[in-house]
Amino acid sequence: MSGELTSGGPRLRRTLTLWDLILYGVIVIQPVAPMSVFGVLSDRGRGHVVTAILIAMVAMLFTGISYGRMARVYPSAGSAFTYVAQEINPAVGYITGWSMVMDYMLNPLICTIWCAQEAHQFAPGVPVVIWKIFFAGVFTLLNIRGIKTSARINAGMAAAMGAVVVVIFVAAARYLFGHPHSDPLFFTRPFYDPQTFTLGGLFGCTSIAVLTYIGFDGISTLSEEAENPRRNILLATVLTCLTIGILSAFEVYAAQLVWPASQPFPNVDTAYVYVAGRAWAPLFVVVGFTLLLANFGSGMGAQIGAARLLYGMGRSNALPNSFFGAVDAKHRVPRNNVIFVGAIALAGSFFLSYGLGAEMLNFGALIAFMGVNAAAFLRYYVREPQKKLLNFLPPVLGFFICLALWLNLSNPAKIVGSIWMLLGIAFGIWKTKWFRIPLSFEVPAED
Repeated sequence: MSGELTSGGPRLRRTLTLWDLILYGVIVIQPVAPMSVFGVLSDRGRGHVVTAILIAMVAMLFTGISYGRMARVYPSAGSAFTYVAQEINPAVGYITGWSMVMDYMLNPLICTIWCAQEAHQFAPGVPVVIWKIFFAGVFTLLNIRGIKTSARINAGMAAAMGAVVVVIFVAAARYLFGHPHSDPLFFTRPFYDPQTFTLGGLFGCTSIAVLTYIGFDGISTLSEEAENPRRNILLATVLTCLTIGILSAFEVYAAQLVWPASQPFPNVDTAYVYVAGRAWAPLFVVVGFTLLLANFGSGMGAQIGAARLLYGMGRSNALPNSFFGAVDAKHRVPRNNVIFVGAIALAGSFFLSYGLGAEMLNFGALIAFMGVNAAAFLRYYVREPQKKLLNFLPPVLGFFICLALWLNLSNPAKIVGSIWMLLGIAFGIWKTKWFRIPLSFEVPAED
């Protein structure tokens, strides 16, 4: 990006408007965000996916307010671990950063699982195992070569996904009008079904539904390029969560009407593809291919993001510098890290289901969200001389809703996640001599 000269040298130009930031957030999260995980949500919540999506939206709105406010204080950092380290304690910041490593590492893993499952639907003669090897290999090879998707291609893909969503809505409406129901509760059952509702099931479903919103915090990284960042970063973060939440609620509501929760899916991981096919047969292929492209793009982006996070840790000696801090001279990418993340994604895809992988990802993400809410509470309420209710409620509600969702993750996700966190804390204690030596989790900027 071009810069403008100042006395301090070239600086990023503030050209991004509020709508540019919202568009970026929607593109990062994707208009089809809940479709990939719909079957897992329906299975866990026994059909109450719409309600779970809306509760998760409330949690993300409060957390988004905290992110936006912290971006005012640290406009160039834009990271949960920076906020926590600066406002609470470096050791707590390190723990937050370690939870983000888990988040980053699991994203390409679950994308590998989903892409393999969907490709198997298109070509059932090829075993799922082969498809897992294929996608993990392709993600790794393309990222090693430094291939990047431009912003225009991302915007074009988002527009195409939006068009597919519109077609799904039209097809669902056509299907429902063609299959009338006499049950007066048919249209409200996706929100609440007294025969299947349990509070534990709803919160367990909601704890996974957070995956729908993962990526909204990326808006805060654009603080140096946004017009009026103190106002627009906060507004864009909240409006992005609101937009994705409402759109996602409509998507899963239509799906639950077309395919009631009482009917099992042929494949839980790719359930939405079957829903679309029931609404209109040609959509089975169209939606399947659209979601395959979406997860392919997410998998590639997540892998290079994880590789760059590991590179930042290696460069600051939080991890062995000789391996994790190395950069390939030809393609100028952290080649070792790309291969390392690809190997983790491939190996993990043989042991984890998509649902468990998603929950483990949210294990790390929810810890980071709680950390940001706590940091915002300390910064804007505890340390402010004037105790305003608006500075108290959002971070406190955001923290405790995220905590409730974190506690309602499945036991396997909490066990594996806790082991990961304990290993990270033990490593941090050893590396920093009980956190007396600071560590950096900086994600280096693109050149």
